[in-house]
This record gives sequence, C-alpha cells and structure tokens, in this order.
Amino acid sequence: MKEAPEVVNSAATPQTLGFLLMDNFTLISLASAIGPLRMANQLTGRKLYRWYTLSLDGAPVHASDGLQITPDLATSTAPTLDTVIVCGGVAHQRSVKPEHITWLQSQARRSRRLGAICTGSWALAQAGLLDGYEVSTHWECLTAMQEAFSKVLLTHRLFSIDRDRVTSSGGTSPLDMMLTLIGRDHGRELSAAISEMFIYERMRGEQDQQRIPLKHVLGTTQPKLLEAVALMEANLEEPISLDELASYVRVSRRQLERLFQNNLSCTPSRYYLRLRLTRARQLLRQSSISIIEVAMVCGFVSTPHFSKCYREYFGIPPRNERRWHSLGRGPVKVEEGVTAALKGSTFVPVVEEPASAATSALSQAQGEPTYGSVRLDS
Repeated sequence: MKEAPEVVNSAATPQTLGFLLMDNFTLISLASAIGPLRMANQLTGRKLYRWYTLSLDGAPVHASDGLQITPDLATSTAPTLDTVIVCGGVAHQRSVKPEHITWLQSQARRSRRLGAICTGSWALAQAGLLDGYEVSTHWECLTAMQEAFSKVLLTHRLFSIDRDRVTSSGGTSPLDMMLTLIGRDHGRELSAAISEMFIYERMRGEQDQQRIPLKHVLGTTQPKLLEAVALMEANLEEPISLDELASYVRVSRRQLERLFQNNLSCTPSRYYLRLRLTRARQLLRQSSISIIEVAMVCGFVSTPHFSKCYREYFGIPPRNERRWHSLGRGPVKVEEGVTAALKGSTFVPVVEEPASAATSALSQAQGEPTYGSVRLDS
C-alpha cells in the first residue's frame, strides 16, 4: 500500500462526496461516514465538505434495518463529485445492478477518488475498479470476494487507503476512515477535536485489524478447537497450562497441538501468547494503567519478560507503543467561542448548487457553542 503523507488543505473550495445507497445498505455505516464531515464543518464554521446521498433513480432506498431513506439526488443529476462512496449492507451481491456498474465506471473516469463502506466494495470490484488495490470489507464478505475477485488485494484491516481508493469494513469503522482522511486534509487537530465531540475515545488507524470471529474462519467443523480458544480468551490474566487445556476439552496434548497447527498454522502456546499480547496492546492504547499492571492483567510474571515478548511480536517495546499512540492522536486544542474572523459572519449558500444536507447542517450549527471553535491556519 502506498501511504500518502499528511497534507493540510486550508483551501476554501469544499470537497464534494456522493454516497451511493445500495438496497439494504447498513445505516450505521452511512452515519459513521457522514457524521465526521458534518462535525468538521461545525467545528471550523466553514463548509469544508458537502455531501449528497444518491440512488439510481432518486427513489427511496431501504436500509437493512427497514428504515427508508430518500436520497438527495438521482445519479443522473449528481453534480461533479470529488469522491464517490458505495454504501453496502446485506444481500450485497443481489443489490448490484448493471446501471450501478455503468455509473461507477463513468465516475472512475472523472472522479479523484472512489470508496466503499461495509460490503459496498463488492460493487466496485464487480465493476473492475479495485483490481490491484488493497481493499477492506466486512469480514462476512471476505471469503466470497476472495473467490470472486482474485485481482483484488483483500486485507483484514478495518479500513484501507490505497492511492485513489478508500474502503472500510462495517459498523463504526467508516468513522475511523473519515477521521483519517479529514486529518490528512485539514490536520490532526481537527480530526482529534471531532473524535472528542463524538466521545470517541480512540481513533483507530489503518493498521488496526477486524476481529474476525473464529467460528467464521473454521465454521462448525472444529468444536474442540473453538472450545480451547474460548477457554484461552476467558483466562488471559491467569493462563491455563496446555496440559490443563487439553484435559478441559477432552483431547490429548498432542491432539490439541495438531488441531492448532492444522487449522491456525501455529502452536497452542503461540496462539495463547498472541491473544495476551493483543489484549495488552488494547490496554496500552486505550487505558492509563501502568505497564506493570498491563503485564499482570495479561498473565506475564514480570515486566521485563512482558516487554521482551511485546517487542518481539510488535517490533516496539510497550513504553514506545503508548508514547507513539499518544503522539499520534495529538493534543486537542479547542478555543473557547468562535474565532474573531468568524464572529458575526453568516453562511450564504451558492444558488446554483443542488440542495445538500451539508448546507442546512452547517447553517443550523451556527447556533452551537462549538461552531467555528477550531482555528485552521491559512
């Protein structure tokens, strides 16, 4: 993946995004993607982003939870878009129509960036627009996409930003993706302030992985293995010996080792260590408890042993993990009140633009205490 450097863009011209709603799209993913854009406008008091929801004919689209959403526009009347994001959900294969493919391919020839949230990446892949790109999608869709689109470089990451393609898995992961993009466009101070407004304790990065349920990976063919892993997950602070583990699941130690090697390509001890270290990383990033306490909670008898294992597995010591993550977020500096430059200003929409939810949202936000509370250097 080619990582783009952070580029702070203070230009007045807003970026325009179109969210293409597929039948049975996931509403929480759409809200997670649009919410940060709205808050970016509110905090800065500027129209940094405008967005439109789209469907092929402009007719209402049902979300997967049954709610009906009326799009802003039909695809045929959409304005020039900087970014097109396909919003998928359940029954994603049946939702893609030839007209979707044709329109997306036309946008690929015009737009700077294409993206997808949840299972929307299926539509882009079917249109041949993800070949050679690193792509994230909901874990339920991974296996089917791997079989159907061999040229797509699928990952287990929460979201992927690869050149002019931005894709994320489902749920709240679009929020992390949009915060990262906003940070690149307008600086990390703004993305951190948005995170604070949403009471979002930790912005997850591109390297964060989806936690794919082992049942999805193995199916129901290995009940003993699933039982052993469940016992490991329930006993991180006081690890169970392999002999005890084998006894609990009623297999020999040799059988247990064979189960892990054949299905997970590692030894039981290695898998157990991975679970404990992954939990340690979450605690280092998301809590303020001491490194000594993290080591104890994750079943390590001494801090030096914990640090050694952590460094070998993640490539950095625990202390650096916490320091690096803290610096990655950066301090939030939200000034009180609106900036002098914006006091008394009013927002005047451009008449020729199609009606946009971004316009009314920014106008309504002028009454909020946080309106224009983040200063962006010109």
